[in-house]
Amino acid sequence: MTQQTATAIAQAWLSEFDNALQAKDIQRVLALFGDECYWRDFVSFTWNLKTCEGKDAIQAMLKATLDNTRPSNWKLDGEAAMNGDICEAWFTFETAVATGKGYLRLKEGKCWTLLTTMQELNDFPEPRRHNRPKGAEHGANKQRETWQEAREREELELGYSQQPYCVIIGGGQGGIGLGARLKQMGVPTIIIERNERAGDSWRKRYKSLCLHDPVWYDHLPYIPFPENWPVFAPKDKVGDWLEMYTKVMELNYWSSTECQSAHYDEATREWVVKVRRDGDEVTLKPKQLVMATGMSGMPNVPNFPGANDFEGEQQHSSQHSGPDAYTGKKCVIVGSNNSAHDIAAALWEHDADVTMLQRSSTHIVKSDSLMQEVLGPLYSEEAVASGITHDKADLLFASIPYKVLPDFQRPAFNAVRKRDAAFYKKLEDAGFMLDFGDDDSGLFLKYLRRGSGYYIDVGACDLVANGDIKLRSGVGIERVNKRSITLSDGSELPADLIVYATGYGSMNGWAARLISQEVADKVGKCWGLGSDTTKDPGPWEGELRNMWKPTQQDSLWFHGGNLHQSRHYSHYLALQLKARMEGMETPVFDLQPVHHSA
Repeated sequence: MTQQTATAIAQAWLSEFDNALQAKDIQRVLALFGDECYWRDFVSFTWNLKTCEGKDAIQAMLKATLDNTRPSNWKLDGEAAMNGDICEAWFTFETAVATGKGYLRLKEGKCWTLLTTMQELNDFPEPRRHNRPKGAEHGANKQRETWQEAREREELELGYSQQPYCVIIGGGQGGIGLGARLKQMGVPTIIIERNERAGDSWRKRYKSLCLHDPVWYDHLPYIPFPENWPVFAPKDKVGDWLEMYTKVMELNYWSSTECQSAHYDEATREWVVKVRRDGDEVTLKPKQLVMATGMSGMPNVPNFPGANDFEGEQQHSSQHSGPDAYTGKKCVIVGSNNSAHDIAAALWEHDADVTMLQRSSTHIVKSDSLMQEVLGPLYSEEAVASGITHDKADLLFASIPYKVLPDFQRPAFNAVRKRDAAFYKKLEDAGFMLDFGDDDSGLFLKYLRRGSGYYIDVGACDLVANGDIKLRSGVGIERVNKRSITLSDGSELPADLIVYATGYGSMNGWAARLISQEVADKVGKCWGLGSDTTKDPGPWEGELRNMWKPTQQDSLWFHGGNLHQSRHYSHYLALQLKARMEGMETPVFDLQPVHHSA
């Protein structure tokens, strides 16, 4: 089939879809969808992040939203293309209040997958491109206020004589990216960060830390990394970039500030947030509160019998500063995922005696293989050269419903498994327990389902396979002794240092600490899809639990994830917050029920 024919097919479908929607003829709309069909909507119809699976779900969504949404003007954006027997096309559309963009996949002329996303509010466009501010004030004015004076006034007033509309708890990459979106949309926002400087959440980690995701995947909103930025940025370079970004994006960033408590006042419909800033107590009263404390939440620190009597050092991986002090020491790393491998390799490089304790299987994928077989088509120099910007790549990835994402991912990870068969055999021969996820769908599904259980190999696996990093697998810790660990098989490991690379709990653990356990349980578990796989209990949700969308607690939001997710989904969260600030109607379709407490 030619591209011209594909475009004609997509255009005909889109025209009929437009006409049926404007006629509010839902049965006519449903006739355009195949028996297996998915409609994923980001805010434009649902004021939610929602995937409708099957015609019944699509019918329910349209019945609830069509009158308010009033969609129209559906147009192809460029030419359609054939991918095997699938016709794929970009399109734009309008609703009563916003512009939208989306992606369509047709099978045998019927819709298989549809993505619709809100892009911009009609009455509140962002000040960029043709709407960019002039900056200079021409003419004579005795009351002239310079840019610097305006910034200083804003910093003095916001949080004191003027209340922010939104407070973001957490000033790492997520809080900074969302803060930039809200700043550009004119939403008065304060970002609360307990560290002294923006970027310290990176600077204060172990010194060998670097990004395992490539640069094309990791841009921040508005200011992409320059073309000479390294593919895998070291942590301190990332920290400096975040600090620079915070300054040039003019964010109201309260560093050296710790949130002490927060509660929602039902009468005033605002939050009361108590913080300590530079030693002073300040009370903030925002209408919206965003928890951007990191996707992973509170560190999981196991409490083994005898741990209090250990005479060496014990630390969670988030507290480990680096290997320098441990030359010649016996170090045990509890865990076998990203941090465990990074820390173990750095300790080995500094001549420590390192043992990795692997209690359950781990998904391993070599960095080069991940780049070429999995990320490359969307996030690479070749993808950019073919016209796939990171914004386009984000939408393409989002256009795949989570229900069918495993089917998209398995071929790529099967290619990885075949490509690196000798590497995996060597690891298994060393006793390392490998997996590719419960259903062999690989890295991204493991990340989405549980946020753990994998390592992107940048060299540490060779040390494990060669025995340079000693390995004990399939055993747990029975007890901690004064200078050793007794394992579940009765053997003993001498130890001067124990690093617990044991991951993190659900991010609403911070909500329990700062707000209340009652609110945390009301909201429920954050992250995970309900896939009923390891550490991701059902029922099926269809979207990540509680992330970037309304929750069961009024005006409480959760924002996090890797740099890619923080960049992409911050857009939709910011649009939801802006609409509420402006008093727009935002009827939420199908607010997520709670199946699991914090």
